[in-house]
Amino acid sequence: MAQAGKNVIRGMLLSATILSASPAWAQNNDVDARLDRLEALVSGLIERMDAKDQASASDVATAEQARQAISETRALAERTSAVEGKIAEQAAVTQKEDANGFNVGKTRVTYGGYVKLDVITERTSGGQVPSNSIARDFLIPGAIPVGGEASGFDTDFSARQTRFFLKTETDVGDDHKIGSHIELDFMVTDGGNERVSNSFAPRVRQAYITFDNWLFGQTWSTFQDVSALPEAMDFIGPTPGTVFDRQPMIRYTNGGLQIALEQPETTITTPTGARIVAGDDSLPDMVVRYNHTGDFGHLTAAAIGRVLRVNEDDFGLINDSSIGYGISLSGKLNIGERDDFRFMATAGEGLGRYIGLNIVNDAAVRADGSLSPIATYSGFAAYRHFWTEKWRSTISGSYFKADNPVLLTTGLVTDESWNVFGNLVYSPVAPLDIGIEYMYAKRQTEDGASGNLQKIQMSAKYKF
Repeated sequence: MAQAGKNVIRGMLLSATILSASPAWAQNNDVDARLDRLEALVSGLIERMDAKDQASASDVATAEQARQAISETRALAERTSAVEGKIAEQAAVTQKEDANGFNVGKTRVTYGGYVKLDVITERTSGGQVPSNSIARDFLIPGAIPVGGEASGFDTDFSARQTRFFLKTETDVGDDHKIGSHIELDFMVTDGGNERVSNSFAPRVRQAYITFDNWLFGQTWSTFQDVSALPEAMDFIGPTPGTVFDRQPMIRYTNGGLQIALEQPETTITTPTGARIVAGDDSLPDMVVRYNHTGDFGHLTAAAIGRVLRVNEDDFGLINDSSIGYGISLSGKLNIGERDDFRFMATAGEGLGRYIGLNIVNDAAVRADGSLSPIATYSGFAAYRHFWTEKWRSTISGSYFKADNPVLLTTGLVTDESWNVFGNLVYSPVAPLDIGIEYMYAKRQTEDGASGNLQKIQMSAKYKF
């Protein structure tokens, strides 16, 4: 009996030794369960040996040593697990820092952006676009020449769309979240020329603070659904039919609901068809928006209310204000495994500066100096198809229509504008896109004059 007991104890000690050398991937709960069973077996064995007269004192002592060895093995397993957990946690933090940014005290700093080269060759049917015009860098519907002589194909190289952003998140405790976002690019700025330097000054695209559900600063207008915009080589793409505006604001978000007070700015068409920016606004633009997301994609509904203002010092007439308003429906719908359909439809009065890069103004001025809001209707649709994992294409069309009070604006202002484009994009590796795109765009004024733009654009973009 004593020899059999010793053999059992040796087996238990051997099992305990194996458990203490378990690989890093062994689960703690599994190890603990095995140790519990071994300890119970040893305790039962000691009780049986105590009950038998022939059990020697040395056998009982050996059993006690086995139980002690199991206890020490359990403690070692717990310490090993704790060390492995700390190593894994530190490795995850280090990997995250290497991939996304770095820590400064209690603040986490992340960065990103892209570098992009555009090669654009374009032709306009109604006049020449000057070589230093921003309209050579991307489509501005209101700047398409009309009524003149056709140009040849003009070619430009540009890296101005390159952008960079920094984000921060600071641990302030008390279940609060505070962060910031700063983003720069080089579009629509002075400083460069195509003769020597091609140097352009950076500009602020976005700069805002977030605190829990609140946002304070400059970002995309709450009235605009950025995620509905299709993939395009052009800076925007379906420009005539989209809401597009970045500006300072105060925004509150709760789930899918967003409410914002945004920068007001009234643009007015003079009796000669020119534009003035009155700068007399006293009440912010107010936007209410709701986003609904799911496996199907997302849908967004937004409404805006504005108070348009003009003072007597603008036209030497009267002070006046008028209401502007509008609604916009947009979304992205998933089709199949990777394709998607994107759309937007917007209508209202006094929305001019929000649509298509201010194609028309918010209001015209009557003979007595009072304001007449201008009605606009716009929208776009786009379909993206993945040919393979590395090749994809987008086709899109957009449309804009204004209901100008021609007796107040003359016939020189834009009546309608539209464009279509299609592209082919190749991504040899995930961060790199190389694409080519053809675009046709047209603008027509109220007096019937029209002009079109044809553009071929090749782009290379590396996202980081």
